[in-house]
Amino acid sequence: MQDEVMTSGSAAYAYPLLIKQLLLTPFVQSQDEEIVYRDQFRMTYATLRERIARLANGLSQLGVRHGSTVGVMDWDSHRYLESYFAVPMMGAVLQTVNVRLSPAEIAYTINHAGAEVLLVHTDFLPVVEAIKDKLETVRTFIWIDEPGSEVSAHSIPFATEYEAMLAASSTSYVFPDFDENTRATTFYTTGTTGLPKGVYFTHRQLVLHTITLMAALASPVSGQRFHRGDVYMPLTPMFHVHAWGMPYIATVMGVKQVYPGRYLPDRLARLVRDEGVTFSHCVGTILHMLLSCEEGKTTDMSKWKVIIGGGALPQGLAKAALDRGIDVFVGYGMSETCPVLSLAQLPPGAEKLDADEQLSLRCKTGRPVPLVDLRVVDDNMDELAHDGKATGEIVARAPWLTQGYLKNPEASEQLWAGGYLHTQDIASIDPTGNVQITDRLKDVIKSGGEWVSSLEVENLISRYEGVSEVAVIGIKDEKWGERPVALVVLKEGVAVTEDDIKQHVLSFSTSGKISKYAVPQTVKFVDAIAKTSVGKTNKKWLREQFA
Repeated sequence: MQDEVMTSGSAAYAYPLLIKQLLLTPFVQSQDEEIVYRDQFRMTYATLRERIARLANGLSQLGVRHGSTVGVMDWDSHRYLESYFAVPMMGAVLQTVNVRLSPAEIAYTINHAGAEVLLVHTDFLPVVEAIKDKLETVRTFIWIDEPGSEVSAHSIPFATEYEAMLAASSTSYVFPDFDENTRATTFYTTGTTGLPKGVYFTHRQLVLHTITLMAALASPVSGQRFHRGDVYMPLTPMFHVHAWGMPYIATVMGVKQVYPGRYLPDRLARLVRDEGVTFSHCVGTILHMLLSCEEGKTTDMSKWKVIIGGGALPQGLAKAALDRGIDVFVGYGMSETCPVLSLAQLPPGAEKLDADEQLSLRCKTGRPVPLVDLRVVDDNMDELAHDGKATGEIVARAPWLTQGYLKNPEASEQLWAGGYLHTQDIASIDPTGNVQITDRLKDVIKSGGEWVSSLEVENLISRYEGVSEVAVIGIKDEKWGERPVALVVLKEGVAVTEDDIKQHVLSFSTSGKISKYAVPQTVKFVDAIAKTSVGKTNKKWLREQFA
């Protein structure tokens, strides 16, 4: 029997999954809700609608067309939010430029992406001044001025200023329909080896990620939820993986949004307090800074829900957050996955578990969100048992994963070898479907013939009283191959010795929780732990420094 193929009537609307469709609901239902930028600017969703149209008109006047690439160098702001919509809705590509890379790397990414127009915040004038003669594709510069910013001397030939361009542009723009598989965004991974690699996402992928994550975040019985009564503030840079896609979700839901500009801990804590922020996401480093800063110590954070990603959430940090009333839990993904693959939300009945069990669940990698096919496989790509013990590489499929690296077919083939996206994260899956990452492939330590999880040792040390931050790395050892070294930042005013830390870890080895090879050979007390441009622990750099 031949399958019946459904065809639509000639008048039927095919409804492509385009970013513009995400605005239909909030522009009707949330016209008066606020969008706030620092303490400098407030607008409503009705104004956002007008400004998106003005931005599109202004860019169009400057020659931006379907297929053009527009780069943005800005802090987290309402302007960035406007760019998230206006640029891809025109059929152009939004390049979110990682402003924390070196000037040479910034120039490389702009050239590689083929950006024709570049929006530049005042704070980044010195960077662009230094690289402007190396920019091969940029033909138009737009200046983002800001009250209170120092304007340094420069010779950048700006065509216009952002607010002036919007003021001179119409509030009406007809955003066209086009293929939902049109590229909407591109940005660059901050790998620890080689040049940054461009990842890209289509309208269809971003819409599906938005809808699915919105559903996943609405699903818990209580807590760990994102709902229409929340106040949202990103603490993950908007240049990095669309701020985890959360600004799109917040806008669809029509909630109050707060954009903090440059990340200054005391300012962030004040915004949480003064604007009533209830939902954010960040790397553990940012949460640690917020809890430790002066404003943070006195700010009521008991209504705040925070997803931690970009690395493991140590139980010590999670407990410190929970003690302040913060509803903290892990989200997992990577640049190539748009990014969310899993969330560590508590299951129904979790209130019956003791505090340590709940803490452990919140710090796991979590369970895959809907539509994600996530597997742990061996070297032959055979799936391993869901017994919580067997470890292998996480591979994934989902409708929003990047289809490859921009202009890099060889790396794209490696990324998708065997038809699954390779994360290079080593993990196990338990019988309930909970994933637990044990390490990155490149960070796992092989000592005495055994694999030692640096993340597990970090987690144990983080729970020792007086430890503020910790990183564990493998250092070459003639006898054992590698031995773990712990780099520890202590809380102010506490006295902890190297032997204290070793004995603490040794107690877990004696009880059989970890291997004896996991006990650090050396503990070094440091003032700070090096981070990458997106706030992750930079273990490659640490291995080089402490070799």
